[in-house]
Amino acid sequence: MKPFMNEDFLLTTDAAKKLYHEYAENMPICDYHCHLIPREIAENKQFRNITELFLGGDHYKWRAMASNGVDDKFIRGDGDDYEKFLAYAKTISLAIGNPLYHWTHLELKRVFGIDTPLTEKTAPEIWEKANEMLATEEFRAKRLIEKFNVTHLCTTDDPADSLEYHIEIAKDENFKTKVLPTFRPDKAIKISMPGFKEYIEKLASVSGVKIESAEDVVKALRVRAEFFHANGCRVSDHGLDTVPGGDACACKANEAFKAVMAGEKACECAMESYRSYLLVELGGIYKSLGWGQQYHMNAQRNNNGPMYRKYGPDTGFDSISDELIAEKLGKILNAQEEKGMLPKTILYTLNPNANYVLGSTIGNFQTEAGIPGKMQFGSAWWFCDQKDGMFQQMKDLAALGMLSAFVGMLTDSRSFVSYPRHEYFRRILCELLGSWVDNGEYPEDWDTLKTIVQGICYNNAMNYFGF
Repeated sequence: MKPFMNEDFLLTTDAAKKLYHEYAENMPICDYHCHLIPREIAENKQFRNITELFLGGDHYKWRAMASNGVDDKFIRGDGDDYEKFLAYAKTISLAIGNPLYHWTHLELKRVFGIDTPLTEKTAPEIWEKANEMLATEEFRAKRLIEKFNVTHLCTTDDPADSLEYHIEIAKDENFKTKVLPTFRPDKAIKISMPGFKEYIEKLASVSGVKIESAEDVVKALRVRAEFFHANGCRVSDHGLDTVPGGDACACKANEAFKAVMAGEKACECAMESYRSYLLVELGGIYKSLGWGQQYHMNAQRNNNGPMYRKYGPDTGFDSISDELIAEKLGKILNAQEEKGMLPKTILYTLNPNANYVLGSTIGNFQTEAGIPGKMQFGSAWWFCDQKDGMFQQMKDLAALGMLSAFVGMLTDSRSFVSYPRHEYFRRILCELLGSWVDNGEYPEDWDTLKTIVQGICYNNAMNYFGF
């Protein structure tokens, strides 16, 4: 029987062990998409205890606790922090087969040096030991990031954001990690969402652009994109809960825009055209700036009405959508390509049934010489962000494209202790490649394998985004 989570955790062949320990293990981290709060980094937040650090914004953990019948008071509510930690300890001890079990113990091991499995019985001792460390300067937000050798970290930011905290962070010469903004214009695109009119008014104010049409929205977003670019932004992100299927027609886009801004009901067809038009035009902005764009698809959000009204979005009530995306996605990308406006693009699906859709779609648009993997099938995302999901995403990418050009792992996390997930990913990557070498499907060409492994772990992302 193998020991629990030893140095060869998840590595079963000699080739996998060599790839991980010699090539992957000590590579830096480029976290090109996360949801950390810039203010907390700028202020070098000190966490009051391990509950705030582990459970404060991690809806993966909240869902597990709910599945174990924990009272919501001790998940998202105002329950005592120690009792919340005990509830999580009891939950995680029973979470066999759930990636949270591995993630939690990697977090304990890599952040605090704690090897003891977390259970209801061991929780009091772990609580005391972790909290004692968290009270020191070495466990504040910036030091936690530095602990994992994170060279670049991209937060997720609205175009109307002042970026004041990014600017403040950049002035700290003692903090070496580059904390860069990501341009997320969802509120300007989701024309049917409540508050759209008010948001457009805010965008007009911060951009200095009088917005009276869809074209004006694009102008205002260009102003803000240039401001973001000046502050280090090199990537955008879009939460496409549904992929728009309308023609990217300015006339129809203006019809919808003017109706909504006048407080009238716009027809669904025109609103779809507005969304398509904005995406295509934004692609041109990103292309001109040399940015990449990210499309996150197949999420069905805010399914539990009462809990959404109580806690808001991103609190653990989202799931996988089975929307068919191939035709609509192809139409958007082709519209950008037709105009010479298709930027570097990363496509993510929350539904593993769409893996082959994305893996084959990217091959349609790999038409720019000198940019290996211009079109990317993004890392296994959210519910797929676990051992089987990662294996499957990388196998599917390898079968349909060039795994060696893959930009690899990102945290997509709100937690300062999620960086051990990069280790998890790297072990899985090396296990996959090692299995092919061990099975005679790829030669023991260690120089090439080193290039592939270190590329996927770090180098490809750095080159892709131009950091």
